[in-house]
Amino acid sequence: MACCWPGLKDEVASISAGDYRINEQIRGVSQVRLIVQGAEGKSENLGVVPLREAMNIAAERGLDLVEVSPDADPPVCRVMDFSKFLYERSKKEREARKAQKTIEVKEIRLRPKTNDHHLSFKVRDARKWLGEGMKVKVRIRFRGREITYPEIAREQLNEIAEELQDIAIVEQAPNMDGKTMLMVLAPSPDKDKKK
Repeated sequence: MACCWPGLKDEVASISAGDYRINEQIRGVSQVRLIVQGAEGKSENLGVVPLREAMNIAAERGLDLVEVSPDADPPVCRVMDFSKFLYERSKKEREARKAQKTIEVKEIRLRPKTNDHHLSFKVRDARKWLGEGMKVKVRIRFRGREITYPEIAREQLNEIAEELQDIAIVEQAPNMDGKTMLMVLAPSPDKDKKK
């Protein structure tokens, strides 16, 4: 049966070549286990039938013969509208992608000598991003001899975490990563309950 939706023809060819063999593509077997859609919408197993007879049954109903389990002995084939099947499957995949929650990660870069005024701008940005449901990485980069005083950076990161504790939790505690110290903040789960 030819595909009825324009633009889906190429997709049908690529998917059927990779995942499923349909109609004349089913070769190398003489018999198949045939499953057809019954009158009440229930699947009905017709048992093992010759491949040619299965193709004739599908053609009589105006549907496709689709090999759904090629590894079985004999292979399992189903009589169905293949283009409708692909459409339903792609629709389910789109719905699943919509339901997925993607979390964006923003980053604030500081230095151990960052002054309080500049730090307040960075904390304000972090508060806005956390309010929007994003995670925030706070990175303090050391230059030269500054790396010999990691306690200054750790103290600065702890101050930031305290300022944002009403809307954020510390997902990753401050730790050294090469010439930087990194902390990750995530939106607080309590925040959602309050709204």
